[in-house]
Amino acid sequence: MGVAPAVRLPGSYAIGVSIEIANESGIDVPEEELVSIARFVIAQMDVHPAAELSMVLVDLDTMADLHMRWMDLPGPTDVMSFPMDELEPGGRPDSPEPGPSMLGDIVLCPQFAAGQAHKAGHSPDHELALLTVHGVLHLLGYDHAEPDEEKEMFALQARLLEQWYDSLRVAQRRAELAERDARLLDKTGFISPGESLGPA
Repeated sequence: MGVAPAVRLPGSYAIGVSIEIANESGIDVPEEELVSIARFVIAQMDVHPAAELSMVLVDLDTMADLHMRWMDLPGPTDVMSFPMDELEPGGRPDSPEPGPSMLGDIVLCPQFAAGQAHKAGHSPDHELALLTVHGVLHLLGYDHAEPDEEKEMFALQARLLEQWYDSLRVAQRRAELAERDARLLDKTGFISPGESLGPA
């Protein structure tokens, strides 16, 4: 895990997209979930909603190359963050109307993460979600070089991850209730099959 110097990876983002993900790892990953949790963390940390973020998933060799090039450390790692603009939670007090800004790039290595997930006893999808939170927090200026920093960052990371899972459970429950209500209304004849419950 590391924060690399501010640099834009070529071809890894698109103008006008809040969060773009590019999977170059050769491994299937739950891309929608990763975008979802990144968006959730950005919202929870009170970052301007128009901020842009790029996520790139790479193979072991590519990650090892980036790790050596930017951190001067051998071998691959799980996640690297490449901050762009200096954004802080809540925005800058001297900037009354902050506009869209590029947070930066998060680079994830699914194959490396899968090994960590196995050792930790949880799923690779959970590990990638955790690493996405970790990467976004690095982009927002959090670090874990010192014990106090590590305690703060990892506590926040765990809280945000749990809140995201809670939000998924709430959304799932709402969807189940809406489906049940639709079935009940259909059975009682309030709507005929094929009619919409909401506006067209």
